[in-house]
Amino acid sequence: MSGPFDYFVVFAEMRTGSNLLETNLSAFPGLHCYGEAFNPSFMGYPKKTEILGLTREQREADPLQLISTIRQRTKGLGGFRFFHDHDSRAFKHCLADTRCAKIILTRNPIDSYVSLKIVRKTGQWKLSNVKNLKSAKIRFDADEFDDYLEQQRKFQLEILEGLQRTGQTAFYIAYEDLMDVDVLNGLAQYLGQKDQLETISRALKKQNPAALEDKVLNFEEMERALTRIDHFSLNRVPNFEPRRGPAVPTYVAAAQSPVLYAPINGSMENRLTDWLTALDGTDGQSLLNGFTQKTLRQWKRKHEKHRSFTVVMHPVQRIHSVFCSYILNVVDGRFGDIRETLRKGFKVPIPASAPGKPYDRRHHRDAFLAFLDFLKRNLASQTSMGVNPVWASQAQILNGISQFSAPDMVLREEQLELGLRQLTEQIGISSPPVPETIPDSPYVLSDIYDEEIEAAVRKAYQRDYMMFGYKAWS
Repeated sequence: MSGPFDYFVVFAEMRTGSNLLETNLSAFPGLHCYGEAFNPSFMGYPKKTEILGLTREQREADPLQLISTIRQRTKGLGGFRFFHDHDSRAFKHCLADTRCAKIILTRNPIDSYVSLKIVRKTGQWKLSNVKNLKSAKIRFDADEFDDYLEQQRKFQLEILEGLQRTGQTAFYIAYEDLMDVDVLNGLAQYLGQKDQLETISRALKKQNPAALEDKVLNFEEMERALTRIDHFSLNRVPNFEPRRGPAVPTYVAAAQSPVLYAPINGSMENRLTDWLTALDGTDGQSLLNGFTQKTLRQWKRKHEKHRSFTVVMHPVQRIHSVFCSYILNVVDGRFGDIRETLRKGFKVPIPASAPGKPYDRRHHRDAFLAFLDFLKRNLASQTSMGVNPVWASQAQILNGISQFSAPDMVLREEQLELGLRQLTEQIGISSPPVPETIPDSPYVLSDIYDEEIEAAVRKAYQRDYMMFGYKAWS
């Protein structure tokens, strides 16, 4: 097939008008749509068991074989409709394939939700003769609609991100455009078709043309519920922080016990490696680290009852410990270049070497606030310096860890003894005492903490406060 594409996919959902769009697409001589080719329950259409000679069993074994068959055996340009719950293997392939034309069909979600509820009640999914019309009224369920809306948002976001990352574009078409011959001819041009339609097929009829008020039993309740929906994501906490990987080489496992620690950088690492050492009564040299994803999978297979954990801290306590441990105090030349950049480039008033007598509590508070101002901009990708893992947000680090394997438990520093005891009880071993916290130096957080510091940390780490439910530090 010559032209910009080898096949097409219509990304849609139930009751968005995808049947009508398919009918209109197939009216073009050079286009053919094979229905819901990757619906887990059938092949293309209900009661169908094959497409172009391929069976459901063959599709299940190799979904890409069906795509290849549609490309090669269609006279013209072939395609199919695809919903969020269809085969994810086909979804990933199509989204990344620049030779696949993407058509994105949308409809007002409350209209599609009500329509879906009605057809599930009547069992009438298509209407070609109005004499056979079945009608019904439905009851709006706010929680059910929230789930429905979130499902649609998630699917559309996956599509959008996939297109952006591969430098592609798509043809967007709304439910209201499906009877506009000019829009459909424009879609055909996008697909590389020279033929144009003069009229639109009238074979399919709109099933529920009445106003929403006439289709919903609790219409006023629905109106009140819809006013509470955040249509523009006004409550969303923006996140411009770079994505992080799982950082598997930083994981630490006990020498013998099937316990794995995935660190979130801060001041907890030494306490928890000491705890892992005490777990088996060995020395620190016996701990297992430096994993790759391959060796970590091998460790997991060897330790069938394994448990993994990580620990989060209150953002104020964590970042003050990071500031003292990595930025303020000079240890073995670590962070030397970063310290100099912070001092000279971002005017963070830390001493050139270890803090001495002139560095009092007032100096410490001013330096910490200046560092927090830098972090607010750094985490928002507004500085030339990259986001270092030691001060990256805990939510982002945890998200990276979960890309490989989500930890069994996310423990809280303030309830660490309880959390570790619950963790070890699951595998039938006892938990040793957790080593005491080493106080921050030269000043502890309580020496300088006030509302201004709390507000500055909250500005930098909004997502950590939201994701982990932290209130003001005390």
